[in-house]
Amino acid sequence: MASQQYTKIIRVLVIFASFIIVSLILWNTYSFFQKFKKEERSKIEVLAMAYKRLNILDLTADITLEYKIIGNNHNIPMLITTEKGKITEWSNLDANKVKQPNYLKEQLALMKSQNVPIVVTYKDKIKNQTIRLYIYYRDSDLLTKLKYYPIALILILVLFTSAIYLFFKSTKVAEQNKLWTGMAKETAHQIGTPLSSLLGWIEILRLENTDENTIQEIEKDVTRLETIAERFSKIGSVPEVKKKNLVETTKNAFSYLKARSSKQVHFNFNSSSPIIYANINEQLFSWVIENLVKNAIDAMEGKGEIYLTINETIKNIQICIKDTGKGIPKKLQQKIFSPGFTTKKRGWGLGLSLAKRIIEDYHNGKIQVSNSKVNKGTTFEILLKK
Repeated sequence: MASQQYTKIIRVLVIFASFIIVSLILWNTYSFFQKFKKEERSKIEVLAMAYKRLNILDLTADITLEYKIIGNNHNIPMLITTEKGKITEWSNLDANKVKQPNYLKEQLALMKSQNVPIVVTYKDKIKNQTIRLYIYYRDSDLLTKLKYYPIALILILVLFTSAIYLFFKSTKVAEQNKLWTGMAKETAHQIGTPLSSLLGWIEILRLENTDENTIQEIEKDVTRLETIAERFSKIGSVPEVKKKNLVETTKNAFSYLKARSSKQVHFNFNSSSPIIYANINEQLFSWVIENLVKNAIDAMEGKGEIYLTINETIKNIQICIKDTGKGIPKKLQQKIFSPGFTTKKRGWGLGLSLAKRIIEDYHNGKIQVSNSKVNKGTTFEILLKK
């Protein structure tokens, strides 16, 4: 127990540390993004000053620095418009798309949505009027990529968390399966001892001239216990499947429960053919049938109709078990096959999960709730390959 608690603490610490590390990376990325964005703004402001000086300096003035500043902008897409919104200049945009009718307008709208424009105001000496130019710009490609980096990190975190969750869940399921397997094998072992005694008592009853019909019924129940013990002993190992008459195996399991159930439960059996062969493990498959029939009897609270039908299709064999019980709510229909899930006051919630494992893992088939309505009944469907 102490080692399990220690392992659990280590797992929690690893997950917590992972979240802290990713959170720090996200915060650092956000801080860097904001800093980089401010630097781009500063570059455009310097560029705006260069444009202003170009328009106010005399023709004889040295404008080498201004041209150098403007020419050094190789990565920030920008547009310059007049006060009335007419685009006069652009740079770092896709030259192949500029000739398209709406490309520059679309870029202008995008720039307006991302950043506040920088206004360049100067006095036109020739026209003797104040001129205003508006410099719009959008984030550089590098900054755009950086913007989506946190999203990528969050996705990685989600995937990482999901992987950890699935790993722990599968580990837990594996531990549960190991526990159930051990319990099943121990149960089979424990049942074996009183069975040997019961066989001896049957012989004593015969010597005392007990009614043979009574002895035969006792023998049937002892045989039944032997079958149950053998079923439990097979859990955890790969069972052997053989070509068997599915109809006969199913009918025997169905009839056994019919003889030991309330007379208020009416059993109806129907098969499209008296002989339908399938590769099955007879003991485990009959266990599935018995389990489903028992669940149907419980759902009807010992009173109602049970219909078991077997049909053939081109590729499959279909076994349907229908009852007139209380039904299963739609939200629970997927959960009923999960280990440990039960709606009964008593029970471990293993019957249907074992049935699913027997049909799907050992018989390469499928089991599902094909139809269920509250207070009207449920139909379970088993599909096996021919």
